Amino acid sequence: MSYSADFLLSAYRTMQTIRMFEERCTLEFEAGNIPGFVHVSDGQEAVAVGVCSQLSDADIIGSTHRGHGHCIAKGCDVIGMMKEIMGKADGLCKGKGGSMHIADIDKGMLGANAIVGGGPPLVNGAALSAKTLGTGTVAVSFNGDGSSNQGTVMEALNLASVLKLPHIFIFENNGYGEGTSADYAVAGDIAGRAAAFNMPAEKIDGLDFFAVYEAMQRAIKHAQAGKGPYAIEASVVRFGGHFIGDPMRYRGKDEIKKARQNQDCLKIFRARVTKEKLLSKKAMDQVDIEVAELIESAVAQALASPQPTIDQLMVDVYCSY
Repeated sequence: MSYSADFLLSAYRTMQTIRMFEERCTLEFEAGNIPGFVHVSDGQEAVAVGVCSQLSDADIIGSTHRGHGHCIAKGCDVIGMMKEIMGKADGLCKGKGGSMHIADIDKGMLGANAIVGGGPPLVNGAALSAKTLGTGTVAVSFNGDGSSNQGTVMEALNLASVLKLPHIFIFENNGYGEGTSADYAVAGDIAGRAAAFNMPAEKIDGLDFFAVYEAMQRAIKHAQAGKGPYAIEASVVRFGGHFIGDPMRYRGKDEIKKARQNQDCLKIFRARVTKEKLLSKKAMDQVDIEVAELIESAVAQALASPQPTIDQLMVDVYCSY
């Protein structure tokens, strides 16, 4: 299929925004400016952008504890996200969500979720709403290889198939569930498991933006036709540890160094679009400069933003009936 230069440059901008955002989160966490645990997704940008670049604000996504990239790809404000991750009063969720619970309903971002496997049942609800109301929209859950072993995910796959929900299950298989290799912990095949629930399921190269985009296009067409759910297992590489500060003793010698050299989805994207003369190196280099300025501004504004007051901390915490 053909791609316009404007679209490809926009996709590259979003992938680079995720990369620089995550790298800066690592630095700010190490500097003591971000509280709690932080799980970054650098290395997995092609999946987030390949999936979300085809969704509107009306389409819903549910994310994981490693959800910054999904948020940015879905259109969440980068400055508001940095403020949120730093726990500031004017963050996207007023500083109460932090890194693992960012949500922006206006953008169709149902929320990141610190509970492994907690997203798909919620996304089923959004998919059921779309089907019942006849909106023609889809709902997408992001999952990892670790969550593929969770009962909640199995139940969500079953219910989505039984009710023929427009739910697209994305499994980002980065090879590790926390510190345990998927080769050891995941019996069989993730896509094969999903297919057993009577839905189409694909295995793709998640480092290839174009492979992700085209698989997602097939999934959306299937779901919008009323044929039910669709599953995509994308093989990706996690450049960092499970969390910032993870010593990663479970990873092989030079594993990450080699991955950064040979399995970087941004390098792969740049190589293809320049070889095929779809984008110029100059145009992408200019995007890099602009994104770096955006991230610098986001950090400066977040550092200068106020902490929530005592009174603000008690608002939007408990439901009152």
